[in-house]
Amino acid sequence: MPESTQIHDALGAFDKTTSHWGRITMIIGLFFSLAAPAYLVFFSGLDIELSGIFAAFAALAAVFGVIWIVEPLTYYPILGASSMYQAFMIGNISNKLLPAAMIAQSTIGVKPGTRKGELASVAAICGAAAVHLTSLFIFVGLLGTWLVSVIPADIVQTVQLYILPTVMGAVLIQAIVSQKSPRAAVIASVVSLIVVFVLSPLSPKMALFSTAIAVISTAVLAWVLRDRQKTDVAERAEEETPPEGPVY
Repeated sequence: MPESTQIHDALGAFDKTTSHWGRITMIIGLFFSLAAPAYLVFFSGLDIELSGIFAAFAALAAVFGVIWIVEPLTYYPILGASSMYQAFMIGNISNKLLPAAMIAQSTIGVKPGTRKGELASVAAICGAAAVHLTSLFIFVGLLGTWLVSVIPADIVQTVQLYILPTVMGAVLIQAIVSQKSPRAAVIASVVSLIVVFVLSPLSPKMALFSTAIAVISTAVLAWVLRDRQKTDVAERAEEETPPEGPVY
C-alpha cells in the first residue's frame, strides 16, 4: 500500500476516533454539569419554578449567547476539529489552550488549519492541561493556604488587577507573530478600536454584541482586502504539495 494511502487512512481513523469519543465525553461532561442544578430543582425541595429558570437562561443568553457562536468560529481555524473537543471540555481556551497551540505550531513551523497544525494543537493542549493540573495540585492543593498567608494583600490585589491584560496582551502578540499576517492584524486593530470607542459609546446596546461585530467585520474585511496575488500563489503551492503525514 502506498505511503500516501496509509497516511490518509490513518488520519481518517484519527478523525473518526476523536469525533466518536469527543461527542461521548462532551455529553458526559454536560450531564455532570447539569446534575447538581437538576437535583436542586427537582429533588431538594427548594420550590424553584421552571419559569424562573427560563427567565434566568434568557437573561444570560442575551448577554453571552453571541459568544456561543463567535468562540467556535474563532478557535476552529487554529485548533482544528479534534482539539475543539479538548478545548471546550478543559476551558480557559483564550488565555491558556490557544496560546499553547499557537506556540507549538510556531515552534515546529506548521500553519494553523493544516493537519500537522491540528495534531500539534492536540499535543500542546495535552501538555498545557498536564502542567495546569500539576501546578494546581502543588500551588493550590498543597501550598494554597500557606501562600495566601505569606503574600502581602497589596501584591495579591495588583496581580488580580493586571493578570488578565498581561495574559491577553501576550496572546495577542503571539498571534500576530505566529500568523505573519500584518494586513489582517492592522484590520483587526482598526475594527476593534472603532467598535470599542465609536460604536459602543454611540449605542450602548451594541456593547452586548461588540465581540461578534468585531470578529465578523474583521473576517469579512480581511477576506475582501486580502492580497489576491499572494493568495493565488499559496493556493497553487498547496495543490502541488503532497499530502501531509502525521507529526512524530
